[in-house]
Amino acid sequence: MTSERAKMEAGDWYTCLDPELERLRLAALEAVHAHNQLPPKERRTLSAPLRGLFAQAGPDCLIETPFHCSYGINIHLGDAVFINSGCVILDSARVEIGNNTLIGTGAQILCADHHRNVDKRRLGIEIAHPVTIGSDVWIGAGAIILPGVTIGNDAIIGAGSVVAKDVAANSTVVGVPARVR
Repeated sequence: MTSERAKMEAGDWYTCLDPELERLRLAALEAVHAHNQLPPKERRTLSAPLRGLFAQAGPDCLIETPFHCSYGINIHLGDAVFINSGCVILDSARVEIGNNTLIGTGAQILCADHHRNVDKRRLGIEIAHPVTIGSDVWIGAGAIILPGVTIGNDAIIGAGSVVAKDVAANSTVVGVPARVR
């Protein structure tokens, strides 16, 4: 029998109402809480609680508070990533953020997609799709990156945009839904 975590990691339908996944989310909440309570002088680099939680984090990363993630264990940060205050990463799948990427205040990166059937939604059935963000990307304040999206290197995502489709390298997208400008 396959565990719900294994199904989630394989990109299959799983129930998020699972004791093992709940323990992982609780561990993430504890690390995030510890990070969010640190005094400013201790947040000039990626905090120890988040560094211990994330799958990978290069040097010179900074995450402003408040910050929230659902698991943390699926977050992979390159070098010198900056995530501004109020960012949410729901990492039920792999989230990869490349070197020198800047993420604006209140941005959201989402991997989970809930079932369309209401009865299955009530049972916590969802599927997770990875999000990949290249290097030197700028994501504006309040942007929302939806499950399964890949953003190419050097792209710009306008503030408040909702990105539902892949974004080519060196392009700028804006709006709801985000479109090439």
